[in-house]
Amino acid sequence: MNEFVPIDAACIDGVFDRIGKQWMLISATDGKHTNTMTASWGCLGVLWNKPVAVCFIRPQRYTYTLTEKAEHLSLAFLGEAHRAALTYCGRNSGRDGDKFAAAGLHCVMTEGGVPYPAEAELVLICRKLYADDLKKASFLDASLLSNYAKDDFHRVYICEIEQALVRKSTQDLP
Repeated sequence: MNEFVPIDAACIDGVFDRIGKQWMLISATDGKHTNTMTASWGCLGVLWNKPVAVCFIRPQRYTYTLTEKAEHLSLAFLGEAHRAALTYCGRNSGRDGDKFAAAGLHCVMTEGGVPYPAEAELVLICRKLYADDLKKASFLDASLLSNYAKDDFHRVYICEIEQALVRKSTQDLP
């Protein structure tokens, strides 16, 4: 009578691969400075009757400073051909230069001034709805604290996905 079989949660749809394995770039601007960073933690779903994206940024990241000042940010997903750029954006700061250019990417802006890499396959333009810091006392599974040896807990941003942009073809790459 049981018509269900167990599957790995990662097989539900492509979002687990896109965020956790392929990674994404979080980009923000304060109007003067623009930066991007690689992230492999995040969520997509529905909250408050809105399509939302949830992303996490540590306070020491330069993108954190810009995200705090911005109303919008972008989440961009690039193909495997851009693995080196994703790695660069995860290991290097943009405080002292143009991180997009250093990674071999081209920063473009939406009409509303939200930055994203032109090389992306999928871009989510997001408006911040809620932000809070993860708190040590709130972890129910203490083993997760190993991700925070310096007690540098992420700020979590819940953002409304206002626009999703998908590349028409790979021939459109700069």
